[in-house]
Amino acid sequence: MTRNAHDPATLLIIDDHPLLRRGVTQLLELEDDLSLAGETGEPEEGVRLAGELDPDLVLLDLNMPGMDGLETLKRLRQEGFAGRIVMFTVSDHEEDVVAALRAGADGYLLKDMDPDDMIRQLRQAALGRMVISERLTALLAEALRSQRSQPATPDIHSLTQREREILRELAAGLSNKLIARQLDITEGTVKVHVKHLLKKLNLRSRVEAAVWAVQEGVDK
Repeated sequence: MTRNAHDPATLLIIDDHPLLRRGVTQLLELEDDLSLAGETGEPEEGVRLAGELDPDLVLLDLNMPGMDGLETLKRLRQEGFAGRIVMFTVSDHEEDVVAALRAGADGYLLKDMDPDDMIRQLRQAALGRMVISERLTALLAEALRSQRSQPATPDIHSLTQREREILRELAAGLSNKLIARQLDITEGTVKVHVKHLLKKLNLRSRVEAAVWAVQEGVDK
């Protein structure tokens, strides 16, 4: 779905807590650039609604009875949903954060965040940027540091100049579409470069690459 730049970004909430859905809905009603596409407490219905409504952004709870948020995320991606998916949860466990981001989430926000900060993060997500609650960034860096105790460690010198440019944009949280626009190349070309740089750096996801790049100062 093509959205006019002046149209509000549409959002679908999938969360089994009615009060939370109501609260987020009321927050969105105060904003001109964000609007509610739909809301449900049933993951299966959420997958169906995502296909029908084609929202710009899905706000997805992690811990739900039946099909949990991680499984819902995988289903959404398997069924071709190309919009942004941001996990919205109380869990700050390292394994949950890493699993969600590796499964294709575009962000991970904690439910105890300030409402104004949440709206700001949702705006960033709608623009195509990766969003992660501030206190989780150190946790992600530590998770990557542990992984780097393996024999093969990332080496920036293995990358071409173009791959380094794309890595810097990944570190800034940009989506493939925004990177393509920034560097004046096609989105398909960006995908190929991302695949190659991940392989060269021995990293498994663009999130790991972004965290590593920030750690190493590659984003400067």
